[in-house]
Amino acid sequence: MSDSKIIVALDYPTMASAISLANQLDPDRCKVKVGKELFTCSGPQVIEKLTAKGFDVFLDLKYHDIPNTVAKACQVAADLGVWMINVHTLGGQDMMIAAREAISNKPQRPLLIGVTLLTSMTEETFQKIGLVGTIESAVIKLADLAHKSGLDGVVCSPLETKLLRTKHTKNFQLVTPGIRPANSKGDDQHRIMTPLQAIEAGSNYLVIGRPITNATNPMQALEAIEKTLR
Repeated sequence: MSDSKIIVALDYPTMASAISLANQLDPDRCKVKVGKELFTCSGPQVIEKLTAKGFDVFLDLKYHDIPNTVAKACQVAADLGVWMINVHTLGGQDMMIAAREAISNKPQRPLLIGVTLLTSMTEETFQKIGLVGTIESAVIKLADLAHKSGLDGVVCSPLETKLLRTKHTKNFQLVTPGIRPANSKGDDQHRIMTPLQAIEAGSNYLVIGRPITNATNPMQALEAIEKTLR
């Protein structure tokens, strides 16, 4: 297993495109994320191809349904041999506990992470949804609920990482998208930080997509990010 803190988001519409990018990366230097678009078009086959190449795969499908449905989905995902899966904390404690219990006896149990609030969410969006308080207070509450449910950690924006790290030990994994190297575009992410800022704030893993996948030389872009973390 790679000890890299960088997870490259393979947000592609076809398996051929994703594998082409993966072929330009070193599985000892990064992990990869398969999300809804890629998994919907390619299914388990893309997971098989990536794991065969030696990559640790984060299956980012954000399961959010009744407890029984999510539990069964997590069981199937674990059998694919992925390194990490996630559920949405807004599904509630019963759902998260069911997911945890469903994979607890797997010989190679993947990390189970809870998604708090998306990094694309702004305070305006938060208020329109009708959630109470602030984004920060909601993330803290959802992360605490994930911890009580026995999850291995949460996905959060880097802006909440420092506060969450004061409340939870390093063993509680903080996975942060919304990572943008200095002088790069924020795109549709609003709550962002540089890779070094996020690690210093307490992130365990950084999800980075377009700054690497849109680069002329993806491996070179990854190495440049690695240098900032040294």
